[in-house]
Amino acid sequence: MQRAKLLPLIVACALFMENTDSTVIATSLPVIAQSLGEDPIALKLAVTSYLVSLAVFIPISGWMADRFGARTIFRTALGVFMLGSVLCALSNSLGAFVGARFLQGMGGAMMVPVGRLVILRSVEKSQLVSALAYLTVPALVGPVVGPVLGGFITTYFDWRWIFFINLPIGLLGIVLATKFFEDIREEDVAPLDIKGFLLSSTGFAALMLGLVTGGRHLVPESVSYACVAFGALALLAYWFHTRRTPHPVLNLGLLRIPTYNTGVIGGSIFRIGIGAIPFLLPLMLQLGFGLNALQSGLITFASAAGALIMKTLAKTILQRFGFRRVLTFNALIGAAFLAASGLFTPATPHWLMLCVLLIGGCFRSLQFTGINALSYADISNRDMSSATSLSSVAQQLSLSLGVTIGAFALETANLVNGGQALGAADFWPAFVLVGLIAASSALWMARLKPDAGAEVSGHAPVSARKATAQAIADQKPLE
Repeated sequence: MQRAKLLPLIVACALFMENTDSTVIATSLPVIAQSLGEDPIALKLAVTSYLVSLAVFIPISGWMADRFGARTIFRTALGVFMLGSVLCALSNSLGAFVGARFLQGMGGAMMVPVGRLVILRSVEKSQLVSALAYLTVPALVGPVVGPVLGGFITTYFDWRWIFFINLPIGLLGIVLATKFFEDIREEDVAPLDIKGFLLSSTGFAALMLGLVTGGRHLVPESVSYACVAFGALALLAYWFHTRRTPHPVLNLGLLRIPTYNTGVIGGSIFRIGIGAIPFLLPLMLQLGFGLNALQSGLITFASAAGALIMKTLAKTILQRFGFRRVLTFNALIGAAFLAASGLFTPATPHWLMLCVLLIGGCFRSLQFTGINALSYADISNRDMSSATSLSSVAQQLSLSLGVTIGAFALETANLVNGGQALGAADFWPAFVLVGLIAASSALWMARLKPDAGAEVSGHAPVSARKATAQAIADQKPLE
């Protein structure tokens, strides 16, 4: 098998395990809470601890891969995630469960960024779009399979088996990585920016903790606001710190590269809108329309099916039209289909919902494939680890913001409508808002040059094609 296909499929073991795990637990929280003798709301701390751990350790994943070798860190990360899974399954108290989830987050923070780094350093740039398309498939399948799988295991077996299923997947990833990964590392690795790590990790941890607890009654609102404020101040201090440090743990200087800037910032704006879908859509189908979890899952699966279809076409589309045109217009189309979900009503035929979600999934998949490829089009091998770390942190933050904004819009609409139990009429303002946010990313994409990322996409701008045609006509060699 070609390396452009093999390596992403190996990393996909980790990505599938991480994405499936994070979705099955959401389905099973009430049963876990009953087993541990806790209020189900308190179990949201398990989700929070995982997100905080990701925010803390993602920034040093690239440095660790450079220092100790990407293969070594990838296998270690899989082992840590598996250990955290076992401890989750064996937990008999809330404290133990939250601690085990934090340990899982440590492994998750290193698994996918380091695996992506192996791909970026091992695959030719001309094959990068195809490689990243293979990598993102499990990320699309996991959130759809997870709720159904979690509900099935919890109903017919025991919730603890949810975490034991990670073991065979993780072991397969370790074996394949040992056999096929090169232990890529840098010869001259800069010292770890300890002060920057403390500032960034504290800032992201506090900021994300404030965001995920805001409006969810886990802590007093004043604590959530204080966490957000403290996190923002810490991140501001980190920004000043980077101006005086030659090797910051998160290299913000990479944002000066136009393609990377567009991929990270423009991509994050688009992800804010898309990040709200896994939160809003199942709630609308179940609480608003009265469907059960299985019926809801069978409808939301259409998005993943559409995304899988587009993976086979993304490279051809990007090669034909280039990054600028595709990412600009596709952001508007993808956002329109996102907002269109807010037009669903209990009377909407299920086949129509399936069609809208299927087509919308196609356009979202194309956007993410293009963003991921564009981000690394002009990044040197030496800067790949820093680039993957910064990009991964931005993704986590934007997805968290998507859930937060979607929840805020939903709660506001509910209050305007009387503050009763959530109903179908409460959801359309939330979908419209996150759709507008996703659409605004087109403004960022439009700033790209016509030939941006041409080496990766294989797209030749009109001017280049005319020059080639003229040279052939004149039978003169191109300069």
